[in-house]
Amino acid sequence: MFTIINRWFHSKASEEFVEVEFNYPGLGKLNWSVPIKYPRAGLDLDDEDAIQAHVSAVFEAAHPTNREQWRKDQAEYWGKSSAPVTKPIFDIMARDFAWLSYSDMSGSSNPARRIQDLKEMGYTIATRRLKGRGYEFMLLPVPRHGESGYEWWSGALRSKIVRILGGIDAYEGRPGNSKALLPDHKFPEARWDEATRRDTLEHLTEAEISRDFQLVTNQRNQQKREVCRRCLQTGQRGYPFGIPYYYVGSVVWPAGVPKRGKAAEAGCLGCGWYDLQAWRSSIIDACGASSPDA
Repeated sequence: MFTIINRWFHSKASEEFVEVEFNYPGLGKLNWSVPIKYPRAGLDLDDEDAIQAHVSAVFEAAHPTNREQWRKDQAEYWGKSSAPVTKPIFDIMARDFAWLSYSDMSGSSNPARRIQDLKEMGYTIATRRLKGRGYEFMLLPVPRHGESGYEWWSGALRSKIVRILGGIDAYEGRPGNSKALLPDHKFPEARWDEATRRDTLEHLTEAEISRDFQLVTNQRNQQKREVCRRCLQTGQRGYPFGIPYYYVGSVVWPAGVPKRGKAAEAGCLGCGWYDLQAWRSSIIDACGASSPDA
């Protein structure tokens, strides 16, 4: 879970951040900062719900259980890179993902330039202002720009998705507060690979929106992320409302279906968290009951 504490604008860099507290179960709390306006990544968020969704995605990507794979990916990247003067600063920043001032970055006569180099390479560098003069910086362990497995949407597109999906809270099965509902990818981002992300969502058709999204609150969105993470790690599919029912398959991730990539979506079929409305309708049909709206 996470809490957004504060928001501040770094005018010199034309960047804006939210100060956040990330609380990973069993791993303690981390006081970090997440960019919401970051020109190098084309990130420019104002809508509060879009910011919540963005921070939630960063919370997911930066989870400590993803660090090993993240380090492997970066080792592969640096193995092809020719930036020997920048690599030592990257190594220092990637050691503990802690807040560092320029004086902490030994091995470089110009750490400010090296941080700019890392940003230009696609890394996300958080910034915070010190109480006195100067700043501190933190490298966030998330995919580099252009490699992210996540898709972002504008406030206008979010409103369009909410409208097309009828403002129905998929978890509750009834209309919800449109301002509190977030578009949730049915196919969880935890199972995406580099080829899964679309370049843009702005031109989605109504059919594509109905196929790929459902509406949930931020609380349920985070709950689903944890369920999907456990499924990825254990091969045991989760279920909502304490009801171990699957309209396709069983509690076990199906044999022969890959863990990641677009083909992995076949393993999500039948899970209540994947498509709450389809799951609910299947239960109603199985019980021979009538929907309250029928």
